[in-house]
Amino acid sequence: MYYLGWIIKWVLQICSCSVRFYKIFLLFYFQTCLCTLWPELSSGYLAYIPAIFQCTYSTKKFVDIGQPTPASHPQLMKEGEITPGITAEEYIFRRKRLLELLPEGSVAILAAAPEKMMTDVVPYPYRQDADYLYVTGCEQPGGVAILSHEIGLCMFMPEASAHDVNWKGPSAGIDAALEVFKAEKAYPMRKIREILPGIILRSSKLFHNREAAVQTYAQLEAFREADYNGKVRNLSKFTHELRWIKSPAELKLMRESASIACQALLQTMLHSKIHPYEGMLSAKVEYECKMRGAQRMAFNPVVGGGPNAAVIHYSRNDQKIEDGNLVLMDVGSELHGYVSDLTRTWPPCGRFSPVQVRMLRKGLKEIGVLYSDRTDHYNELNPTSIGHYLGMDVHDSSMVGYERPLEPGVVITIEPGIYIPLSFDGPERFRGIGIRIEDDVLITETGCEVLTGSLPKEIKHIESLLNNFSHGFGMERAL
Repeated sequence: MYYLGWIIKWVLQICSCSVRFYKIFLLFYFQTCLCTLWPELSSGYLAYIPAIFQCTYSTKKFVDIGQPTPASHPQLMKEGEITPGITAEEYIFRRKRLLELLPEGSVAILAAAPEKMMTDVVPYPYRQDADYLYVTGCEQPGGVAILSHEIGLCMFMPEASAHDVNWKGPSAGIDAALEVFKAEKAYPMRKIREILPGIILRSSKLFHNREAAVQTYAQLEAFREADYNGKVRNLSKFTHELRWIKSPAELKLMRESASIACQALLQTMLHSKIHPYEGMLSAKVEYECKMRGAQRMAFNPVVGGGPNAAVIHYSRNDQKIEDGNLVLMDVGSELHGYVSDLTRTWPPCGRFSPVQVRMLRKGLKEIGVLYSDRTDHYNELNPTSIGHYLGMDVHDSSMVGYERPLEPGVVITIEPGIYIPLSFDGPERFRGIGIRIEDDVLITETGCEVLTGSLPKEIKHIESLLNNFSHGFGMERAL
């Protein structure tokens, strides 16, 4: 019996062998030998060996196209979806609606976001251009898509070399463009110089996503001539209009993204009492978001302790939060292309000071921060907007004006705040305090739905949370 432990361990290692015949022979050879030596084991440990073997071999085949598909990620996607939660039918409907907005005879050109490099061989994490993703469903770099009444969706796809596959893995090509992304036509990228100029010359107007324009098409003589003649316009005014009102499938993803961020920030609030360091809280919230399924943060977390909270987009996150000071955390997660964005401000020590309570409960004139009703004085302490649209980008649909009446299906943030710098010419007790409370709000037929409403923001609720539940990691796991 002494050797049973390492024998079983050896059997488990054999299960990882890639040669099927070798597995079968060795597994059953050892099972026979061990049963002969220790008959009593035949109905014990060794009975599990065939089951272990069966679980390590799969005959299921799928083609890796460089992003999840229902075949490669059945735990993540349903049949008929191009990206998690969004079906092929919805992508085709988006293209149809975009064509309805485009003038007759015009052509839309969309480019994938270019890769950005950290060093000569190390890329930054890749994030697709929202317009390109919205229309095509392709999450990978290097592609150019054409949409027109004449040809529908035509995708020019990069051709991966053997070297690229070895170093970066497989990527989507023309087969994936036709079969997965449901394009009407697809060509390798090397064909773009032969095919696109003719499409451009036959068009009455050109629209492209200007922010993601790439030299692949922008340097073509036909495109440059069209631009010179005033035929080129920004496509975003149409795509942003379409993206402004979310579909039920998009809203489901946005609710999930908001839920992930709320749960992650709640755990981070509990963590802050034991670890009041900006960097640790930034790491904690990112960990919690990704453990709940987020692909990435929507933006670098803002973790401003003390006077750093008065810096609106503070990003250093390298200070200790002194006892009695507030910490402002502005975070968001991204789930399958849809983001959340929320902010809470709290004292890691567990109690708001009387000055902090007055700032939260009283008017700025009442407490002596402002001395007049002049808006320019207030704007100095809060230069931000009251909110912004939210969706595939943090500041979504930026081409849609804020003067537009809100409609059901639109998601916005509401984020009142006050940021008093240390240089503030006012009562000293208020200097260096920054406070923001931000929620994600869906406009509905009957009013609104606060997607981030589960996260506490009232003084009594925050203090109760920090003082009654912040007793170490055991309680965090219980929650």
